Formats: sequence, C-alpha cells, structure tokens
Amino acid sequence: MRAIFAFLLVVLPLAGCNTAPPDPIRGSLTYGRTVRVPARAGYTVKHEFPDKFGYRVYERYVVQPDGTLKLISRRTGSDYWHFPRMR
Repeated sequence: MRAIFAFLLVVLPLAGCNTAPPDPIRGSLTYGRTVRVPARAGYTVKHEFPDKFGYRVYERYVVQPDGTLKLISRRTGSDYWHFPRMR
C-alpha cells in the first residue's frame, strides 16, 4: 500500500507536464505559413503581440538548419504589467 501511495505521489504531479511545443495561434509568425529567416541555426527570435482578449503574448522561436522558424515557447501576460523598454 505504501509503495502505491509513493508511486502516485511521484507520478501524479508529472502527469500535468506538457513537453510538446505549442501550436501557432493567430498573430504568431508561423500561423498558417512557413517563415524563412537569414540567420544561423540555433538563433532564437522573440516575438510579442496582443491576443484576441487583449493579453500580451510572448513567443520564442528557434531557427532550424534549413532557415525555418520553430515555435518553442509561449507565455501570456496582462498588458498592465508590460513596461516599455528604456532606450
């Protein structure tokens, strides 16, 4: 019984982990098209845009060896907490 409890204690928190890359949404650089950039493989590209609800979406892409972009991460935040960069 203790072994089952210990197993569930370890496995259940990991069940919610999602390791698949996110799908592009409207506003993403790769939504409905293939984008090629003249950058070396492994270079990361950041992209920021508002979604349909007014939240700020931050995406990160990595350049593949053939020059295409692959979406690797996305996070969403409120526009209220977005501070402009100082130049």
